Amino acid sequence: MPRLIIVSNRLPLSVIREGGEVRLEQSTGGLATGLAGPHEQLRGLWVGWPGSTEALSEDERARITRQLTEQRAVPVWLEPDDVRRFYEGFSNGVLWPLFHYLVDQMPLHVRDWGAYERVNRRFAEVVAAHHRPGDLVWVHDYHLMLVPQLVRELVPGARIGFFLHIPFPASEVFRTLPNREQLLEGMLGADLVGFHTAAYVRHFGASLLRILGVAVDVDRVRVGERTVRLGVFPMGIDAARFARLAADPEVASEVSALRGSGECAVLLAIDRLDYTKGIPRRLLAFDSLLRRHPSLRERVRLIQVAVPSRTDVGAYRKFRHHVDELVGRLNGAFATPHWVPVHYIYRGLSEREVVALYRATDVMLVTPLRDGMNLVAKEFVATRTDEDGVLVLSELAGAAAELAEALHVNPYDVDRTSEIYYHALTLPAEERRARMLGLRRRVTTYDVGHWVRSFLGALEEATGASELADSPPSRAATPPAVVERLRAAAHLLLLLDYDGTLVPHASVPELATADEPLLDLLRTLAARPRTAVHVVSGRSRESLERWLGRLPIGLHADHGFWSRPAGSATWVPRQLPPMEWRERALGILEQAAARTPGSLVEHKTVSLAWHYRMADPEFGAAQANELRLHLTELLSNLPVEIVPGDKMIEVRPHGVHKGVIVPALLAEMPPDTAIAALGNDPTDEDLFSALPPDAVTVHVGPGSSRAQIRIASVTEARRLLAAIVADSRSHR
Repeated sequence: MPRLIIVSNRLPLSVIREGGEVRLEQSTGGLATGLAGPHEQLRGLWVGWPGSTEALSEDERARITRQLTEQRAVPVWLEPDDVRRFYEGFSNGVLWPLFHYLVDQMPLHVRDWGAYERVNRRFAEVVAAHHRPGDLVWVHDYHLMLVPQLVRELVPGARIGFFLHIPFPASEVFRTLPNREQLLEGMLGADLVGFHTAAYVRHFGASLLRILGVAVDVDRVRVGERTVRLGVFPMGIDAARFARLAADPEVASEVSALRGSGECAVLLAIDRLDYTKGIPRRLLAFDSLLRRHPSLRERVRLIQVAVPSRTDVGAYRKFRHHVDELVGRLNGAFATPHWVPVHYIYRGLSEREVVALYRATDVMLVTPLRDGMNLVAKEFVATRTDEDGVLVLSELAGAAAELAEALHVNPYDVDRTSEIYYHALTLPAEERRARMLGLRRRVTTYDVGHWVRSFLGALEEATGASELADSPPSRAATPPAVVERLRAAAHLLLLLDYDGTLVPHASVPELATADEPLLDLLRTLAARPRTAVHVVSGRSRESLERWLGRLPIGLHADHGFWSRPAGSATWVPRQLPPMEWRERALGILEQAAARTPGSLVEHKTVSLAWHYRMADPEFGAAQANELRLHLTELLSNLPVEIVPGDKMIEVRPHGVHKGVIVPALLAEMPPDTAIAALGNDPTDEDLFSALPPDAVTVHVGPGSSRAQIRIASVTEARRLLAAIVADSRSHR
């Protein structure tokens, strides 16, 4: 296996100062525990923040760095203000609540994006400084969503995986986020993006489509020349280790003390004190249980462990006060001299104490309002080697997709949840055992080792496959070499598509106006000695005349049906093909436009186009597939072809395509002319195929193409053309 570089917000070791002494302490948490084994076995590096270090002297920092290096941990040193704004401000003040669907917890003004971007860049720089060819880079969680793309910019050939440990929200929620485009693009810098559940993958795909206009093909998405894989990898735990802890004699002794006579059933909940964990609603459900079933009073108790979390964040301080009030009110209403209904513990517990509680409880309550996975549920199951106990699990936790034998609840339905509590307390022993056996099989089989192996295996497979998939379809040619060749040519012919190549796609066709920088670029290209510039578009001649008519360049509209030579004001048509199909096709397209809000029909001289760029992306894509099949069936015997484009479908006569202009243009040029053609969609493939084999063909954006070269965007296309001009300017 190659070396693994793990990248996470925190290192598995934290800097601690006690009594004037500075030392390193092992961090707790699912990620630190789960990846400790792979980190050791693969002799890799772990990149992360070591904790607050502003009070360290230079000697102390140097000593800590040496100690970290000995354990193959690479510290990312951060300024205190950046830590506060990156961690508390943006990561946990904006991303955390929004990804958990608690939009009301977001600040009115998002101010800390700059710090988030700055810290992500610092992490990427540290990774790049330690990267060696062949390494696997595994970036973790919402704190570092920009890191994959930033690492790729610094180390273009890096093999990068990204895993999100919290939910990815539905696209309607994600779209409310400022800087949403940059976050998606950051994640797409990875070769493999992993999530806990299939639902999160679907939500991510919907956001890519709605925000970036990038469609997911089953489990992958094309980004420029790269293919990014998407996958479902539910995180497991070290189940064998928890089973060993459960068998410890000290744990058994603690279980006996907790159970006492066994006459009082135990409900247990262990959470970080976080507003996503559903603690208030859980307490209200317990209150409802005691009111609906008075016979349970003094016969059941709830142990609620709340581990302090993000105590410097105002929302969390307010939340703690709310929970304290609810516990006090509930105990005040029901407590007797012999019994307190809620045992509330506000501190972290040792691992042995937690395992003892797992073993002592009758019913485990894991009822977050939303959770990426929730490993507490799996830890509880792993410790129950006695095959007893009941798990009550929120259907809004990622673990619910795996743990089918749990009793699932909707945490927002307090009354129904209280009845599930009662059902859990009264389950027959045989059913408890049957449910627990099923849960244990799953938790012990799909443990953390399986999670790591499956993700890293998929990452190696993805990077191996992408190396093949991303190879140029013909001879190797890099843009710098291409520019040099075009600059040196005795004569140059440029054939340029318009939409998606020279200008970004517009929401409606009429808005795709040429901006001044583009007009200036085209003028300069046309003024370059021995250079002929032609724009070849599916647009109508009226549109091209309005936008580009004053330029000394050749214009070709309606896929080459209309042509206007450079220096002329006259448009020359080709022979009009049979058009008896037009009315029939127009009726079908207008029906599709009526059924698809946001779509429209564009009328051209010889073709018709149905555009759905403003329609709902998913609905529009489904309607486009249906329309394409419908047109193919109804027009199959007519002299037309159905051509899909970028968010459009066009019906055009046979023989009218962009390639028809090539013979006449080549006849006008000297034999030593170099040819370059740029385009972005299937209609440009006709142009590419009509050119001589030595022509330079460039595909702009995603999608398959016969072109020799692929570039990412309109910006890159303009940059390529500007590089040709730059040479001529420098020699004037």
